[in-house]
Amino acid sequence: MTDSDLPVSAEASSPSTNEAMKDAVQAGLPKAIADLSNLVRIPSVSWDGFDPSTVAASAEAVKALIEGLGVFETVEISRAAIDGEKLGQPAVLASRAARNGKPTILLYAHHDVQPPGNDEEWDSSPFEPTIRGDRLYGRGAADDKAGVLAHVAAIRAFSTVFGDDFDLGLAVFIEGEEEFGSRSFKNFLVKHRDQLAADAIVVADSDNWNTTTPALTVTLRGNVTFQLKVSTLDHASHSGMFGGAAPDAMLATIKLLGTLWDSEGAVAVEGLTSHDMETPEYSDQLFREEAALLDGVTAIGRGTILSRMWAQPSITVTGIDAPTVINASNTLAAAVTVKVSARIAPGQEAKDAFAAIERHLRGNAPFGAHLDISDVDLGNPFLVDTSGPSVADARAAMREAWGVDPVDTGIGGSIPFVSDLVEQFPNAEILVTGVEDPDSRAHSPNESLHLGVFHRAILTEAILLAKLETRA
Repeated sequence: MTDSDLPVSAEASSPSTNEAMKDAVQAGLPKAIADLSNLVRIPSVSWDGFDPSTVAASAEAVKALIEGLGVFETVEISRAAIDGEKLGQPAVLASRAARNGKPTILLYAHHDVQPPGNDEEWDSSPFEPTIRGDRLYGRGAADDKAGVLAHVAAIRAFSTVFGDDFDLGLAVFIEGEEEFGSRSFKNFLVKHRDQLAADAIVVADSDNWNTTTPALTVTLRGNVTFQLKVSTLDHASHSGMFGGAAPDAMLATIKLLGTLWDSEGAVAVEGLTSHDMETPEYSDQLFREEAALLDGVTAIGRGTILSRMWAQPSITVTGIDAPTVINASNTLAAAVTVKVSARIAPGQEAKDAFAAIERHLRGNAPFGAHLDISDVDLGNPFLVDTSGPSVADARAAMREAWGVDPVDTGIGGSIPFVSDLVEQFPNAEILVTGVEDPDSRAHSPNESLHLGVFHRAILTEAILLAKLETRA
């Protein structure tokens, strides 16, 4: 698409506005990095078993940053129910009403983070932000406290250029439990629907094609996760006395799980569907490097590599409860429990995918093994409607900030709450952007943020705000 093909709303911003925005973003970058570093120092893990006061402290810090912008009518910390009286983690909500017919944009990110894992696998302390080369290392530095600061820094630059008396409507929603399944998210949307209602919604929780090319995420796979307990015996039995005749639970589990994939490693569950989509060029060598395949290890599945990761289902066993090697004894295991994580292709409802997987498991249980499925969590996939003016504005802003055309990409992972946003705000345009790149290692040891990407992501959003403010 050339500039002449863009809708009127996506024409290039005036050179003077763009230059002023670039200057404002550049001037504010040291403060944005410092503010981000302060947030990274707060170990705001939202999972059960971690200190909830750290998430509360992180919410307070985010609230202070947003209040410091001086442009919002209301800034508050709020929590919504999960089930009954149990409340989710604290989120930060800010709003400013639109004036004179201008649109409203909602900016989303999350301030909670994944657990750090083993400290010895980090080259520097996970909660001590450390700059090495052009990257800032630390848990949450990329996912997604950089998203929080991209919003803050973009608004800061925007208000520097346009002043505080602008007409654009602004809402900010910084969630506190995305890494733990966004379990109160839907209730939060209902509770604060009027404050969150917007014409466009920016979800700053994705990645870019590489460190020099931006991306707009247009497809998201959904997720189905659950625990599967496989039982074959009333109690553990001596493997020497009964082995070879009595089926142990480990044997049954291995055989059952093996039916989920065919000989090429593609999912073999009847009823799971794929989505037909074109994918950008992506070399096998680049895939091997980014996925960290060992020498001699081959890819699994069929079709282009990106279609396998973006548009086809996948199933992964992410955890197993069984005797450890050091505690192993000569016994037949009575029961084994595994955690199963499935990714669902765009176009299929998560509930239908779960039903297909459950039918498959129960229909293939070996030796009459008993199956118990629990702790089911579902998230629907998502296809972005790219025909709207705000999508065109976002693409133009990316081009102006990065100097190259953006790439439309998919995500193999899931952002399940996006479907909740669509349900509550069906007329809003969803823009899934981000500050990550293929080397960010979100969720892994040595997570990091490329500071050049951070700079350009802030500039992109600042230019987008300017486009919406000046839209006729």
